[in-house]
Amino acid sequence: MQNQWLRCYSSIGLDAVWIKYLVFPFCCSHLEHLQRLGIVKVGAVDADEHKSLGGQYGVRGFPTIKIFGANKNKPEEYQGARSSQAIVDGAMNALRSLVKDRLSGKSGSSGYSRQVKETGSSKDVVELTDDNFDKTVLQSDDVWLVEFFAPWCGHCKNLEPEWAAAATAVKEQTKGKVRLGAVDATVHQVLSSRYGVRGFPTIKIFRKGEEPEDYQGGRTRGDIIERALDLFSDNAPPPELVEILNEDVLKSTCEGSQLCVIAVLPHILDTGAAGRNGYLEVMIKMAEKYKKKMWGWLWTEAGAQMELESALGIGGFGYPAMAAINTRKMKFALLKGSFSETGIHEFLRELSVGRGSTATLGGGVMPKIHAVEPWDGKDGQLPVEEDYDLSDVDLDEDFEKDEL
Repeated sequence: MQNQWLRCYSSIGLDAVWIKYLVFPFCCSHLEHLQRLGIVKVGAVDADEHKSLGGQYGVRGFPTIKIFGANKNKPEEYQGARSSQAIVDGAMNALRSLVKDRLSGKSGSSGYSRQVKETGSSKDVVELTDDNFDKTVLQSDDVWLVEFFAPWCGHCKNLEPEWAAAATAVKEQTKGKVRLGAVDATVHQVLSSRYGVRGFPTIKIFRKGEEPEDYQGGRTRGDIIERALDLFSDNAPPPELVEILNEDVLKSTCEGSQLCVIAVLPHILDTGAAGRNGYLEVMIKMAEKYKKKMWGWLWTEAGAQMELESALGIGGFGYPAMAAINTRKMKFALLKGSFSETGIHEFLRELSVGRGSTATLGGGVMPKIHAVEPWDGKDGQLPVEEDYDLSDVDLDEDFEKDEL
């Protein structure tokens, strides 16, 4: 009978029943099981030390036992015997009363979905069930962080706003490649059993084709976001390094990124293909190093986008040059050190922690971008000079006229 009530309790998400004001040993396995699950909790208060609490609940003699059920502000007085079995029976009776009230609609549910609607901040937490889990998570190419929760779990309720905020940030920063989901383990018991969930909240990491991994990090939104970005960078290819060929290329690369890193490389006649490829290789390595930042990476040849160079204050000399642009704020910073892995790393590291000097992009708007032909990967060719026929010109006669 007790196990039947336990299953009913779990399925409708009741708050825990609290029994307070007495310390005693328990020998009943049912109550111990309920305690482990957090469904029935047993506490004790030293009323001499905490007199205000004793006064609040009208404690006049000792030991006094009160049962805190659905209404924590109006606990029920325990009137039974002081034996362990009688106390167990009292706890089970309180539990049955809560279940009946919940099933009759006397109190609302307290599940994750209801909290999501109330806060309005959990739209990016995917609700997972026994029916949709395999298709949504296991068959997905994306990485999933999944929280298994119980509606009555206090730690789960504390985690909910952190999980919701992290879900939105992670979805945006990884472009949906890492997702956060939630499973009500008291309802979807097939899933919780399959993955050995014993306590709440339990967080597991799912990657396609791999065994799930237990999440071991902190429970703040910052901790969750950091772990999610690490997972993303582990699985994501480095961002593409793109030549600025037209305005659309610049917009598509920069508008969805916090920063856009742009290099202006020397003219191909100054470096040849080998020299240019050396610069591009440095940029590719830096893009790989900072790929979790989801920045855009672009390059152009000196002189191809003069308005852009002018807006960045590069202006016709000092190549190769590099700038990092925040297109949302129209702010930019220039690389002051060497165009090398070490120099660029120091430059980007300072920016990533909010340091480094910045300036407003010229005019507060993106400059005009010209359409150009893509580099063919070859050495540059000098322009062919036109041959002139000088056979009809009498140079000696002209020189004689100029002599003094």
